[in-house]
Amino acid sequence: MLRITNLAVSYGGINAVKGIDFEVMQGEVVALIGANGAGKSTTLKAICGLTVPAGGTVEYQGHDITGRPSFELVRQGLALVPEGRGIFSRLTVGENLAMGAYARSDAAGIKADLQRVYALFERLHERCEQKAGTLSGGEQQMLAIGRAMMGRPKLLLLDEPSMGLAPLMVAKIFEVIRRIAAEGVTLLLVEQNARLALEASRRGYVMDSGRIILGDAAAKLLHDPQVRHAYLGEESAS
Repeated sequence: MLRITNLAVSYGGINAVKGIDFEVMQGEVVALIGANGAGKSTTLKAICGLTVPAGGTVEYQGHDITGRPSFELVRQGLALVPEGRGIFSRLTVGENLAMGAYARSDAAGIKADLQRVYALFERLHERCEQKAGTLSGGEQQMLAIGRAMMGRPKLLLLDEPSMGLAPLMVAKIFEVIRRIAAEGVTLLLVEQNARLALEASRRGYVMDSGRIILGDAAAKLLHDPQVRHAYLGEESAS
């Protein structure tokens, strides 16, 4: 579904991503974990066309999409739920969800997907006429995911979905992530909560200072001494 080859991204004189390689197979949930400033969010932006890479290639479904504008990629089934949610605060919940389907013209399909989103997030249905800016942080995260789902994505990129949320809301968000994956949507998950990310994923990559330093099955990474010490807050066994 997605192949990243020697991807590099620079901001001015800063090399934020330094020639990384990884892949996501169709139907997988893959976690990309690492500390703040590791280059995870920059990587997602380069994949979805919000940042132009300095080098390397991004292949999606076998086609080179490096540097393609994001609006084209949305039409091809690639969607991003950005860090910070990026909702339209002055629009209602319903209007935000409608914006997620802006590239579509199949009215019946859009209506069906709206009901699907409301089934995933009943709270959004209850607040469909409410201004999005008045929602709680967790409700805004639900809305950001729901808006992305309205584009009927084949590959969904999630950037820090648990950031700033209470534990109960985090549990709800990850429950929905699992349900979306069960429906066959391929997911690339960037998440600082390494344990939650790996528990929800099939495979994982560890990013540090702009480089991929580890990649393995998620279950193996959960038991890797380096990962446990650096990202799970556990001391390595002596």
